[in-house]
Amino acid sequence: QVRLVESGGGLVQPGGSLRLSCVSSGPIFSINTMAWYRQAPGKQRELVALIYRLGTTNYADSVKGRFTISRDNNKNTVTLQMNSLKPEDTAVYYCNSEGLMTGGRDYRSWGQGTQVTVSS
Repeated sequence: QVRLVESGGGLVQPGGSLRLSCVSSGPIFSINTMAWYRQAPGKQRELVALIYRLGTTNYADSVKGRFTISRDNNKNTVTLQMNSLKPEDTAVYYCNSEGLMTGGRDYRSWGQGTQVTVSS
């Protein structure tokens, strides 16, 4: 089973920055997409940013120009650099990884979530 472990959440003032990291481990043959989602209280989980294996990225309109997603294919890690944070960015952030396991099966895995709180 592919396991994802996140780190880097916390409390930050409006306008501040945080960096989230996530590492995928287990019987991984290749990772196609790595992504960050978030879920605020009372709201549905939404895609924040996604990156394909060769580096193509997609961002939610609400974070374009403020957040940057990157990945290290050698280390199976994905990072989300969050700048100019706003109170509306407050949510639990989840890492997602999708690809192929050794043995040929597809997988789609989630991290446990990390809290990001933007407040003065």
